[in-house]
Amino acid sequence: MNKAMIFAAGRGDRMRPLTDTCPKPLLKVGGKALIEWQIERLARAGFTSIVINHAWLGEQLEAALGDGGRYGVSLLYSAEHDALETAGGIAQALTLLEDAGKPEVFVAVAGDVYADFDYSALRGKIARLAAMDEPGMHLVMVPNPSFHPDGDFVLAADGCLALEGAPRHTFGSIGVYDTRMFRDIAPGTRQALTPYYREAIAMGRATGELYEGLWENVGTPAQLHALDEILK
Repeated sequence: MNKAMIFAAGRGDRMRPLTDTCPKPLLKVGGKALIEWQIERLARAGFTSIVINHAWLGEQLEAALGDGGRYGVSLLYSAEHDALETAGGIAQALTLLEDAGKPEVFVAVAGDVYADFDYSALRGKIARLAAMDEPGMHLVMVPNPSFHPDGDFVLAADGCLALEGAPRHTFGSIGVYDTRMFRDIAPGTRQALTPYYREAIAMGRATGELYEGLWENVGTPAQLHALDEILK
């Protein structure tokens, strides 16, 4: 229950030309790389083993972050020749997320998201998912940003997620997942996570919570600059 994964394989096209020579998660805000803020928050919450997948300029990520010792964690890397999307990235990294094939419930976050989120708040959700007979998920939702006004899913008063209805919120790219959900994907396969969200929600196996603190999906140089000014 101390495993986490940071998704860092994307090309970051909207952030060009900055990402032509630097992987997006290594872009700095407030004096630190985006991914370092995530690693430090996960470490503070007791997540000691963190898998980072990478594709574009991935060797820079490994060189910059090392084995994780200076953050008090163990960093493990899952290299992808071409980015495999989120579910494909999880499937590729299963041997790093699981210990000797034992199912693992883990926290995962996008490497280009900044959030003041306290990951220790997910401990109870991890334990509940680990006790379920069938694999489920828990998603951290945020108020709809201006670039995504219609949201993604409905968060009901009981914490369950639904595909249709209101009020709708946006998935904040922070989730808790069960490795059993991804065992049907052959390693090296490109596979998005969206069908897995929709299936889990439709089957009543997905819960959520609303986080209303500082959260930024850093997609463009302008967003990067604005967040840098906030953190300074």
